Amino acid sequence: MTMETSNIRFTGTMPALITPFDENGRVRHKAVEGLIEWHLKAGSTGFYVCGSTGEGPALRASTRMEMLETVVDAVRGRGSVICHTGAPNIWDAVELTEHATRAGADAISSLAPTYSFKYTQDELVDYYKTLADHTDKAMLVYATAAIGVSSFAPLMARLLEIGPVIGVKFTIRDYFELRKTKEVNGGNINLINGPDETLICGLVMGADGGIGTTYNLMPDWYAKLYDAFQAGDIAAAQNYQFMANRVTEVLIRFSKFGAIRATKAALELKGFDVGRAVYPAGDLSKDERAALQKELEKLGIDFA
Repeated sequence: MTMETSNIRFTGTMPALITPFDENGRVRHKAVEGLIEWHLKAGSTGFYVCGSTGEGPALRASTRMEMLETVVDAVRGRGSVICHTGAPNIWDAVELTEHATRAGADAISSLAPTYSFKYTQDELVDYYKTLADHTDKAMLVYATAAIGVSSFAPLMARLLEIGPVIGVKFTIRDYFELRKTKEVNGGNINLINGPDETLICGLVMGADGGIGTTYNLMPDWYAKLYDAFQAGDIAAAQNYQFMANRVTEVLIRFSKFGAIRATKAALELKGFDVGRAVYPAGDLSKDERAALQKELEKLGIDFA
């Protein structure tokens, strides 16, 4: 495999970046810039913009476009920018894909349109072909259990035949299936681990890197986990995974669902003016924020 033909373009640890916005849905540019600088200094290799963690599907298209432009401007080529352009309506997804291409994203990504409706494999392939017709950027499929296939690897083999498609953000908690997917196309597939709590499992089974929600709060721990694994220090990699997982448990408990609300609250407590989760998600009260900070400090999160 030569460098020219390799699909493995994105490696390391990449936060699924939260989207800082105000009560009017306008992106908080200073907060984005501050987060980008902090993450790059901590060892993050790129950013996944306006995915589920970035609340993309719940934001106006204009906000998503503004967020991407802000990230691209702030990164300035010092890391990869992967833009999620999936939307419930295909024409919104097409518009976002065209915009991301013009705005300078390094790659396009999209969830399969399966959250409200179930589609056949032929229909899923056609969906990604449609997006591919509107970009000359690399494309990463975003696979979750909602994609609704018994085995993802055969579908991925078909998707790789679409010119721009180079790989997948694999957010399925089945590492036997992950390995089968990684072996598609003779291993020439850029496979990124999705579940935060099992990044080390994905790396052991051949993932090229990781994208995750809680990387927003612990970018240095995840970068060190990845570096330790690459250096063959499995014990150190395990330790960072276990440290991160204890924090993740707290974030999920305070968020009520997922980890976005508490992650945003924790970043606010660290001094980043990121705002709250998108309406109608509730916000943490003053007492809840104090309790969250206390628990996270005990686990090694620094708020100084």
